[in-house]
Order: sequence, then structure tokens, then C-alpha cells
Amino acid sequence: MTARGFAHSFRLYLVAGIVVVCFGLVAERLVELHILEREHYVAQIQETRRRVVVEPARRGDIRDASGDLLATTQTDITVAIDPWALPEKIEALKLPGRQQRFEAEQRERRAELAALLEMTPAQLEAFFTPAWRDIPMEQDVRDEARDGRTRVRYVKIREHVSEEQFARINALRVTGLTFERRHRRVYPHRSLAAHVIGFVNKEDVPSGGVEAFADSYLKGIPGWREIERDGRRVERAEFREREVPASDGWSVVLSIDSAIQHLVEQEMAALVERFRPEKATIIVSDAQTGFLLALANHPTFDLNQFATTPLDHQRNIAAADLVEPGSTFKIVATAGALNEGIVTPATRFDCSLDSIIYNGKPRRFMRDTHPYAQPLTVAEIIAKSSNVGTAQLGMQLGERRLFDYARAFGFGERSGYPLGREEPGILADPRQWSGVDITRIPAGYSVASTPLQIHYAMGTIASGGHLHRPQVIRQVLSPSGEEIYAFRPAVRRTVIAPATAESMARMLQKVVSADGTARHAAIPGYEIAGKTGTAQKLIDGRYSSRNHVGSFAGFFPASRPRVVMTVIVDDGKPPSGGVGYGSIVAAPSFKRIAERLIHYLDIKPVAPLGAADGLVAQNNREGARP
Repeated sequence: MTARGFAHSFRLYLVAGIVVVCFGLVAERLVELHILEREHYVAQIQETRRRVVVEPARRGDIRDASGDLLATTQTDITVAIDPWALPEKIEALKLPGRQQRFEAEQRERRAELAALLEMTPAQLEAFFTPAWRDIPMEQDVRDEARDGRTRVRYVKIREHVSEEQFARINALRVTGLTFERRHRRVYPHRSLAAHVIGFVNKEDVPSGGVEAFADSYLKGIPGWREIERDGRRVERAEFREREVPASDGWSVVLSIDSAIQHLVEQEMAALVERFRPEKATIIVSDAQTGFLLALANHPTFDLNQFATTPLDHQRNIAAADLVEPGSTFKIVATAGALNEGIVTPATRFDCSLDSIIYNGKPRRFMRDTHPYAQPLTVAEIIAKSSNVGTAQLGMQLGERRLFDYARAFGFGERSGYPLGREEPGILADPRQWSGVDITRIPAGYSVASTPLQIHYAMGTIASGGHLHRPQVIRQVLSPSGEEIYAFRPAVRRTVIAPATAESMARMLQKVVSADGTARHAAIPGYEIAGKTGTAQKLIDGRYSSRNHVGSFAGFFPASRPRVVMTVIVDDGKPPSGGVGYGSIVAAPSFKRIAERLIHYLDIKPVAPLGAADGLVAQNNREGARP
């Protein structure tokens, strides 16, 4: 009896001891999990199950002056599949009958999905085949096997799915199907105004143009939500704690008119085909406000294909490249001498000279294309583009005043063009001029400028003496269409008196007459004013007699300017051979564009200017000085 009782007590104590040890181990593990290692394991759980999902904001639109879309954002939906979701769901059903019915039902839905995606059922089923991928052992923490591989939980099926197609696909309720929404930037007109608009790359970073300049308006504010997923990595909406909706970006309205931009780019294409230039630029702006109406460069590129475009084609040469302005620069010395009251349009100069004594030293002139035996008036010097006559006008001003007027017209400094990199140009201080610069600079040599500087210098005369700052954006609009901000015309400075500008406009009309250098720009019944330019290119340190920059900058109607336009052709090659003069490669394009603008903008012929030339000098004494 005693032995049996002892044996019974021993077993009891043994079992009790084992139970106590087990509970002790459990208690120790609980203390480790909930006290000693709590922060470590909570962080792991948070990282695995909790997540902050960013909701991207929709980028605002870019529209032209008429409201036409130049850049917009489309929702880009990607359809993907978790191949393991279906086997896991079937396994969870337990009962074989339910498993078979569910599998058959899903097979039918996948067949409908294949039809929607224009795929064969076999092609689609390949995406639903569970697969593994190899991973480093130190990252293999998703299961207990730790065999250096993990399940592939995301397989992309189709990108760029439309909203309509998405709704039909989502209604099928195919197990394991997931969707990813992204915003994709598209440019409906492709290359139209490419250098003005710029683009957004695949990393959503804006590059150049309005996209970069107005990014703070366009990009919006992303939203976010904090989610929690269960063991199957499915979001549990009931545990969603915080959610901040995205705030869409504002839209911007440009001064660019798509219709004008289109006809300018059509003319650019014809010009390139005919003259095969290295580069070319056409700029059109409003004469009274300075707002750009069109800007086209050659070469250009398709905004939707920016990734395959050479970087050289993406450069906005209107603002980033320098050329010697040539004879278009002659408006500076002429306007300056008129504005100072030194000359009148009727003042005559001997343009047959080879050299002249200036500041006690002989200075040799640049030769004129055509010799002039008789003295020329100031008006004739501009009309015939005399280098000798213009140099004498510059000498009448003197180095310092000539420099001051050149700076006042915008040469040698950035114009304020807001879209991307802009070169300031080259205009040396008079203290650095050589002995011959006073004979070269008035004719547009020993000076370098951007096409925009040349354009807005001519625009100064069209606006009555005011130098405008280039502007492209007119309005900023909220997503609902309300005006947030409106950009107004910006005058950088007053350069010349209105009477000087009026007299210059009259003389520039003679450039387009039968006796001038730009008769190919004339339009019967309209007042075209402008100036041709032909500058030899500096190649390997020497001026080339075969490579030129031909240009024409002008405005119309001269007595009531509406439009300023500049055409610059770098190294144009006339089909008949010879020099690519501005009168040949640029002036005809000006005329063709102007003829179409007359109809599009409903520009009526106006009466000729009426102020007497003899009154200009007297009026100028009360006018502006640079």
C-alpha cells in the first residue's frame, strides 16, 4: 500500500513540476515579448502590417490663350495580379465541394477578363501561375522555411488601362486582381511650343519651360492614408486611422496662341526644308504688352518622346544661344542719335569714306555691300543698311552713350525670360573696346545677343519706347477654374521718347520699300516696319565669308503696332547658292506669317504716320534718356 501511494505521489509531483516549468517558460516568453523586447517586436509588426500610402495629387493643366490644352494629366491604371491569392482562398474554403465551385466560377471570370484585355485565356492563365523568386538569406523572414526564396505576390498584366475599362474589369471580382493608379503627363499637340512648355520626366521631375517655372503652381499637394493589413496582406478598412486627401494642382493659362504657334511652326518647317539651316528661331509677341504669342525653334522635339530626343534639340535657342545681331543692331545707334537730338532723319553723312579721324586717330570703316557716292540721310542709312553711315552715327554718340543705349535696349543683360536658362549676351564696357570697335559695334559686330534680346529691342520701338520683359503666363487658375493670379505687362524701362520711336517706325518702313533691303517683307496696303540683319559667323577665330546668320525683326502696322516678329536663320543655304542674307532667308517668312496673322487677328490697314520729321529733335529734348 505504501509503495503504491509513494509511486502515485511521485507521478503527481513530476506532472506538477512539468506543468510549473511549462508555465514558467511561457511566463518568461511573455515577459520577453511584452516587456523586454516589446519595442523591437512592435516595430516589426508596425513595419509589416501598418503602412502609409501616398495619394499623388493631380498636376494642373497648361492651356493656351484660348483655353486649348497644351499639357494635361491622365490617370494611368495598371492591372496586376497576386498569383498566390487564388490558391490561398481555395485552401481556406476547406470543403472540396465549395473549393471546386469557387475554382470553376473564378475560371469563368478570368475568361471574361481575358476577353476584356484582348488576350487568350491561356495567355492570361500564365499570369495566375504561382511562382517563387530567389532572395538573399538575410532577407528571408517571411516564412519559417528560410530557404532563400519567397513567393511572387505581384505580377503586372496590363498598363494604361482606361477608367471605363477599369470599371468593367473591377466588376468581374477576380480573386487576386489588384490595381495601381498613377498620373501620367501627356502633351496633346506633341511638339507644338515644345521649348515653351517643357516636360515632366518619368520620375515626375519637371524639366524646362512652363513645367519647371510654374511647378509650384502645377504640382499640387499629395495626400496620404495610414493603413493596416492582415496576415494575407489585405488592407483592413476598419483599421484605417488617418487620411488626408490630395490637393490637386492649379492650372496656368499662357499667352501663347496655339493657332499662331501652329502657323509659325508650319512656316518654320518650310523654311528648314528650303534653306537647311543649322538653327532657326521665330518669335511673335504682342507689340503693346510684350506677351509672347508664339516661339518656335529648329531643331525641336516631341514632348511625349523626350526620353529619345537628343539634349541639343531640347535647348531653347531663343534664350540660350548667342549670335551676332548684325544690322538689326543698327536701330540702337540710330535711335540713340535721334533721341539725343544730335541728328534728324534728314541729316546727311558721307558714306563713301573708307576711314575717318575719331578722337585724334584714323578709324577704318567696315565696307558696305554697295558703295554710295552721294551722301545719305539717316533715313537712307537705315533703309540701305549702310555700315559706314551707322558707324558715324555711333561716333556722334560716342562710346559711352552708345554703350548706354545698347544696354538700355536690353543688349548685354538677361531679358527676364522666365523659362529656363538664359544667356546675358556679350557687350563689353567701353573701357575694354579696341580702336576699331566704334566702327564695328554700331553695325552689330563685336556684340553677341540672344534672339529674344534682338526681338525685344525691336519691340521697344513698336511699343513707343518701352522695353518690355518677356512674359508667357497670363493667369493661374484653381482646379475649379477660379482666377488665383493674373500676370500684368511688365515694362523694364523707358528707352527712347515716343517721338523718337515714331520717327524710327517711319524710317523702318522704308527698309521694306522698293529701295530698302527688305522689300520681300512688304505687304501691299499694310505698314510693315523692320530691319534686316546679316552677320558673318565667327568660325575658328575668323569671320567666315560663307557662313552667316540672316535675320529680320519687325512689326506692323507701323503707325499702330499690333505684332512684333523676329525671324533668325543660322547658316541658311539658299538653293541658288550665295550668301544667306536676312532679306533672302528671313524676310519672306516674316511676310508669309504676317499675311496669315492679318486675317487671324483681323488687323486693318491704318493711316500712315503723320508727325513731321523736323519736329523730332525738339520733342526729343523733353523725352527719355537711357
